[in-house]
Amino acid sequence: MSEPQAIYLSDYQPPAYQVTRTELTFELDPHATRVRARLHLERHEDQGQGEALVLNGEHLTTLELAIDGQTLKDDEYRIENERLTIFRVPERFVLDTEVEIDPAANTALEGLYVSGSMFCTQCEPEGFRRITWYPDRPDVMATFETTIIGDREQLPVMLSNGNPVEWGELPDGRHFVTWQDPHPKPSYLFALVAGELEKLEDRFTTMSGREVTLQLWVEARNTDKTEWAMESLKRAMRWDEQAYGREYDLDRFMIVAVDDFNMGAMENKGLNIFNSAAVLANPATTTDAAFQRIDTIVAHEYFHNWSGNRVTCRDWFQLALKEGFTVFRDQSYTEDTQSAAVARIQNVAMLRTAQFAEDAGPTAHPVRPDHFIEISNFYTLTIYEKGAEVVRMLRNLVGPETFRRGSDRYFERFDGQAVRVEDFVATMAEVSGLDLDQFMRWYSQAGTPQLSVQGEYDATARQYHLTIAQHTPATPGQPDKQPLHIPVRMGLLGPDGASLELVVNGESHGTDTVLALQQERQSWTFEQLDVAPVPSLLRGFSAPVQLDYNWSRDDLALLMRFDEDGFNRWDGGQRLALAALEDMMVAWRANESMKLDGRLIEAWRGLLNSPTDDRAVLAEMLRLPTEAWIAEQQSVVDVDAIHAAREAAISQLADNLYVDFERTYHANQLDAPYAPTPEQIAARSLKNVALGYMVATGEREPLMLAQAQFEADHNMTDVRAALTLLAHSDASELGDPAIRAFGERWAHDPLVMDQWFATQVTRPQQDVMERLKFLMEHQAFSLKNPNRVRALIGTFVNSNRVNFHRIDGEGYRLLADVVIELNQLNPEIAARMVTPLTRFRRFDEQRQRLMRAELERIRQEPLSRNLYEVVAKALAD
Repeated sequence: MSEPQAIYLSDYQPPAYQVTRTELTFELDPHATRVRARLHLERHEDQGQGEALVLNGEHLTTLELAIDGQTLKDDEYRIENERLTIFRVPERFVLDTEVEIDPAANTALEGLYVSGSMFCTQCEPEGFRRITWYPDRPDVMATFETTIIGDREQLPVMLSNGNPVEWGELPDGRHFVTWQDPHPKPSYLFALVAGELEKLEDRFTTMSGREVTLQLWVEARNTDKTEWAMESLKRAMRWDEQAYGREYDLDRFMIVAVDDFNMGAMENKGLNIFNSAAVLANPATTTDAAFQRIDTIVAHEYFHNWSGNRVTCRDWFQLALKEGFTVFRDQSYTEDTQSAAVARIQNVAMLRTAQFAEDAGPTAHPVRPDHFIEISNFYTLTIYEKGAEVVRMLRNLVGPETFRRGSDRYFERFDGQAVRVEDFVATMAEVSGLDLDQFMRWYSQAGTPQLSVQGEYDATARQYHLTIAQHTPATPGQPDKQPLHIPVRMGLLGPDGASLELVVNGESHGTDTVLALQQERQSWTFEQLDVAPVPSLLRGFSAPVQLDYNWSRDDLALLMRFDEDGFNRWDGGQRLALAALEDMMVAWRANESMKLDGRLIEAWRGLLNSPTDDRAVLAEMLRLPTEAWIAEQQSVVDVDAIHAAREAAISQLADNLYVDFERTYHANQLDAPYAPTPEQIAARSLKNVALGYMVATGEREPLMLAQAQFEADHNMTDVRAALTLLAHSDASELGDPAIRAFGERWAHDPLVMDQWFATQVTRPQQDVMERLKFLMEHQAFSLKNPNRVRALIGTFVNSNRVNFHRIDGEGYRLLADVVIELNQLNPEIAARMVTPLTRFRRFDEQRQRLMRAELERIRQEPLSRNLYEVVAKALAD
């Protein structure tokens, strides 16, 4: 498809016909599944007379078409360009269709496909059209009745949305089950799963006293990995009742784990389908980070029951309406159930690298795009993570209590409807009394705003004047930007680190306040200050912006030690470290010795020797800025200088603070049985950070500690940390046997093997490229499995920057080869994998030329809509 056409928000029209009831019958067969659909349709009340009926369908072999029992003649319909057009239809009628599909050949993993011996579906955003002819759009909402017929021995479990209402035996060893979902839903929320599955079952009593059956379905080999997800589900259900007053509405809630899945999970009504990596866990196979991620994802998909299912999107341009709001909800849940400061730090760290890079690249788009070619390309960090930040800003502006009243009114007013972003924001404006018209620009303007801040202390007047200017850089298709409504949460610290009272116009605002920045440039005056303050700006990262303020390094050290906001303590340390690293990069380019600023060493010594009640935050503060975040601070990314400076800084911190790291390592050893509690996770995190620095000295003793930790095999968190240190060291006599032993032990477990692949391709040594090519030929690697592609190829190109960006261009060529092959198998994954090449303009001329050449080579191939859109934007002048 050489030049696919864009779809525009401005062209939206309501559907000509609504489906009020959908009845489906599946006769499952891996290569020849028959799907009979009976659609009860009626003309949309806002549409005129005489409209033809147009339905979507892809890769369907059509066997039957009938209206009200009468088979359609050849001249009464047309099938062309993935559309079925029926020329003349009544005001109200029943359409019967029968099609045949080939699930086993569906490597795109959209619609109905086969994963191992299991049938499963993924219908968001437009996969349902691969199942049957249908008006496949989110504003067509119908009740569903689904009958599944399959082989009793091969497919003993057959699931769909809602509740089972009938089941029984059929001839030839087959059986059937019929499911009814009483809640009208769009087709993207349809789900079907069938296979040899076992379940973990539990109960949950809602706040109104109703009992809900909870089921987690897995293949038999995974039954020991289900308890954590079940606990997470019950926590999320209770939290949603307490925080949002939202109660579950069906008699059962089901989760199914699937090995082959493009996404993390899918919130299909009553039957959530999860990527196995996002739901299966036990201490022997799962790291702390994965336990926490699973907890968050289970909560996210459950929260969608209201923010996405009960109230859904009018069209796909409104995707952030459900995803941004639900990500904000899952972030709030995580902050309440884990370390709040660490949860915020980790979310912002990812946002400031990956999403800010997206905003600055050729595929930059608003939180609500105004056009797209392929909607699956817009399941992006901008929609999800920046969309969540926009909701967080709304809460910052209206206040937590008003935000809760607004969400209550939003859910009650729009229950059962498909709505727009405007409906959500207007509800918040209504309950708060605030004018949020300017705030809506966050949904329509792309790019990351830049805040330039100046502060001036007037000792005579005892006043501090703070001035903030905002500017959003041009992005593709949006050269000129308007001022945004930006909440800036801040405080002031005295020279001793004490928080100062904020007095404006004689009124006290305590020690923390939110400034509403709405103009291109605004000023505020703080009164009754006897000392020159140090500003603590953007506390809690109150807005997704780049912040420029000329703190001295002593100021940053002060913030790092004393700020009452956990996020800003971490951020002060990151900025102090960045300043020190920039000095070292300058020295590296001049071929001079790289010496780390002693103030950073002493600041970290203070951290290691000060009492702390939050070891999780301390572990985060002891990590240097990532190479990705450092790169985002440079106009031209200097890959080699970044890597050299960061490695030298790690080495010097390790040498200077070895005794402190050693003490920290031993002080955080745990004797208790493993549990993924916040306290244990914090201890393991701090211990393994310390061990990493100890190994960086190059001494033998810490390597032996790492080997002992690996062999102790107490839990996957410690094993994986030790394995990484051994595999990444130059001590191949320790690293190679560890890699081999790990691979042999876990060859039977796909999720652990993903970790095995990823660990090897993040080695900093140059031989990693040869190892990567070797692993691509490994019997456990397959381009057809998205998890394996992400673990091996995705990890290398995104997390091993110094080797992916090798000046010989070998990393670029390898990625392009993979993307070209993936384009034929799974276009959605291909379009995601190509992203690092699309940002070629950020690099030096030689790397730009090499990266662009690979994009041009990709463009010469017959491209899917997915890949065409991304590559075309990247190469546009």
